[in-house]
Amino acid sequence: MNTHILIADDEPSILMSLEFLMKKQGYQVLIARDGAEAYELLQQHHPKVLLLDVMMPGMNGYELCAYVRKTPGFEHTKVIFLSAKNKDIDFQRGYDAGADLYLTKPFSTRELVSKVREMLTGRPT
Repeated sequence: MNTHILIADDEPSILMSLEFLMKKQGYQVLIARDGAEAYELLQQHHPKVLLLDVMMPGMNGYELCAYVRKTPGFEHTKVIFLSAKNKDIDFQRGYDAGADLYLTKPFSTRELVSKVREMLTGRPT
């Protein structure tokens, strides 16, 4: 499988565990420690799926998602928020920015893998 997934989170332990999880599934993984780094990787590699934290230095996840949604060439890019922010207003803001899915931390890795696969194949798993 030659599918790039970009993981953007400023928490090193979350980055490492998500990178391991996605590589184990056969995906090529790009990691970013902040929104600006994620923005650069997005431009260079055009990943199929973004796993974004909301609260990151530089450019936050909402801003990055909104950029993806308004930029030609990223129409089919899937965006999943993984955030500790769990109030209704946070979910609403994520979906308003253009998220395909908003999961709260801690989340089920099994569910995340299933949702990523579903988004990439177009079939429920």
